[in-house]
Amino acid sequence: MIFPLRLTTLAAGVLLACAAHAQSSRMPLDRPAEALDKALSSLAQQSGVQVFFASALAAGKTAPALKGSYTAREALERLLAGSGLLLRAQDDKTFTIERAPSAQGEATLSEVQVMAASYEQVASEKTRSYTIDKSRSSTGLNLSMRETPQSLSVVTRAQMDDFGLTSVNEVLENTTGVIVEKVETDRSYYTARGFDITNFQVDGVGIPFVYGNVMGDVDTAIYDRVEVVRGANGLSSGTGNPSATVNFVRKRPTADFQASGGITLGSWNSRRLDADLSGSLNTAGSVRGRLVVAGQAKNSYLDRYAHDKSLFHGIIEADIGESTLLTAGHTREQSKATSPMWGALPLYFSDGTPTHYDVSTNPSSDWSSWTFKNETSFVELAHRFDNDWLIKAALTHKESVSNGKLFYVYGTPDRLTGLGLFSYPSRYDVSNRQDIVDLNASGPFFLGGRKHELVVGGSWSKSRLNDESNYGVGIGTALPDLATWNGDYPEPAFTAAIDGSSFTDNRHSVYAAVRLNPVDDFKLVIGANATSVDSSGISYGENRKRSESAISPYVGAIYDLNANLSAYASYTNIFSPQHETDINRQTLDPVKGNSKEVGLKSEFFDKKLNASIALFQTKQQNTAETAGYLGALAYHKGVDTFSEGFEIDLSGQLTSRLQASAGYTQLSIEDKDGNDARTFAPRKVFRLSTTYRVPMIERLKIGASVNWRDGTYRTPAAGITIRQSSYALLNLMARYDFTDKVSATLNLNNVTDRKYITSLYWDQGFYGAPRHATLALNLQY
Repeated sequence: MIFPLRLTTLAAGVLLACAAHAQSSRMPLDRPAEALDKALSSLAQQSGVQVFFASALAAGKTAPALKGSYTAREALERLLAGSGLLLRAQDDKTFTIERAPSAQGEATLSEVQVMAASYEQVASEKTRSYTIDKSRSSTGLNLSMRETPQSLSVVTRAQMDDFGLTSVNEVLENTTGVIVEKVETDRSYYTARGFDITNFQVDGVGIPFVYGNVMGDVDTAIYDRVEVVRGANGLSSGTGNPSATVNFVRKRPTADFQASGGITLGSWNSRRLDADLSGSLNTAGSVRGRLVVAGQAKNSYLDRYAHDKSLFHGIIEADIGESTLLTAGHTREQSKATSPMWGALPLYFSDGTPTHYDVSTNPSSDWSSWTFKNETSFVELAHRFDNDWLIKAALTHKESVSNGKLFYVYGTPDRLTGLGLFSYPSRYDVSNRQDIVDLNASGPFFLGGRKHELVVGGSWSKSRLNDESNYGVGIGTALPDLATWNGDYPEPAFTAAIDGSSFTDNRHSVYAAVRLNPVDDFKLVIGANATSVDSSGISYGENRKRSESAISPYVGAIYDLNANLSAYASYTNIFSPQHETDINRQTLDPVKGNSKEVGLKSEFFDKKLNASIALFQTKQQNTAETAGYLGALAYHKGVDTFSEGFEIDLSGQLTSRLQASAGYTQLSIEDKDGNDARTFAPRKVFRLSTTYRVPMIERLKIGASVNWRDGTYRTPAAGITIRQSSYALLNLMARYDFTDKVSATLNLNNVTDRKYITSLYWDQGFYGAPRHATLALNLQY
């Protein structure tokens, strides 16, 4: 057992350790020219002084290089030279920075062109790095990865472009500790640390998935990066869930004009076009816009399956004065799948032995189809005050519609004949409307002569869902062996029966967190989230009415051991309402419990490389687990679980030529009797993506990614066990820059042609893609 003895002893030892950093009156400095805010922060940390300033004052300004021996004050004055800013000393160790008064009649240049940058973190598309400098995903406060008291990973735009990660599934498959449970061709669940991920955000605003899964193929063209906070995160996400919170961060307009586009061709007649335009819409640069479009069509290694999708994303932001930013945008994404899977292949024969279908086997009929359309509109208003406080309001409206004529196969085949399977055709239509309002304020305050930070906020969301299942005539018709199946089944009239759902979910949350800075090397984050969830309506004949509320406290601590290494610990309660139903079609009670984590975080090479190691422990009551099926509908049971483990994560630049993102997770999950639980979740997972700029051939970049996981299993019935042995997927890439504006990227995936089942989340499954390749030609201006 890691907790409570060994891990809490380690945390106490780390957090009680103290080391005073002696600072001489003069310091030898050798620093390059860099962003002013970064230079000021680094110098303050190195010299042991406190420097207070509004980030808007330093935005867009560059500090000169420093080389020589200086006192702290001399160094600060040299950094501010020519910036139009004034240094004021409060005492020998405390300084403030303010705007210098303008000479009479002197014109003052407007700063509206750079105000947007002061509100959010630097875009990863600008840095081309595999890591980021700041994140708000964990606490709502703008913290570095090292300052965040939880495990945090990121997949940046550079990594997406290098490895052709054009879908959310592909991104999360390359994220430390996240497992993509692809149960069907067009429906996926996500897990981390063995549990379902149910908290999703876009730009920090929670967008709950009604059924806890993603339908369709969500494109990544509009995102600058994807941040994943692992462990319970009820503070900013509204509910504490011990898996992870996934935050999709959109691309934003740029002041300078930029344009890019590409064409990609690949295996199974895959074709993709995309374009991205951004820049100022007026001469002052105070109004900026961005347009992203993409289209893709492809066949598949699966028999009869094909998929088309298109994407439109437009966003405009305007500086209203020097301190207020108004942003509005709309995203439209739609796709159509031909002969999609609804359910998947049976994984065992009637005698209990595993099935052995060909990789291309698809149980769907030749007339099946599934269309998806998602439209999201959002408006944001942000204002930064002179005291560096930021208040931000966001309104999001999302509409999702899907229509499917689907074909499910059920039963258990005979090992010799393949017979024993039966048809279950249905027409399925669903619409979901969501409205989300989020309001928060964050900024510094001074107490006891020291600077601290506070964030307070609240959110409200309403989701209305209607779905209808029209069952086809002929349910229960015997089918031939799937090994010889060609999808030939007459399309029936969908008039046998009708059922469905109509329900509404309301969620309200208020939250607050404070980051206290009692001494230079120690930070304490304390907060709480109060959430209430109310539901009403009917789902397939059962009353969905429920009303739940809880307060989830959060505490995190960070202690700087030296200039590059910090120790941290965090604790939070778990409260996570569930949508799953039991055998009586009653919604399960919320999951409750607690989550603890301690670890070490480090920064190297001027914060270009981040690394961490975390030990975690989770106790949960009533976690939903699939217990069986009533027709094509799964029912669940609540399971009490105990999990613990550790994670290692590294991302960023190791040398000027080498970028890497790597992670390893190892865990155990047990039920209340000490037996293995949720055995479909791998206990060990290793991820590595790395690229290298080749010396002497400066225009060539090569890379590789490895995704390894150990074996999993599930026991669908007494005496029957389904297993997927451990496997590794190897992907290779090469990019050649013909000019500064024209490049080509070749990606070769599953190089070893490994055959594997994509998921054991259900009792059915299908095989992942065999070896395949894509070639992309990219242009940018």
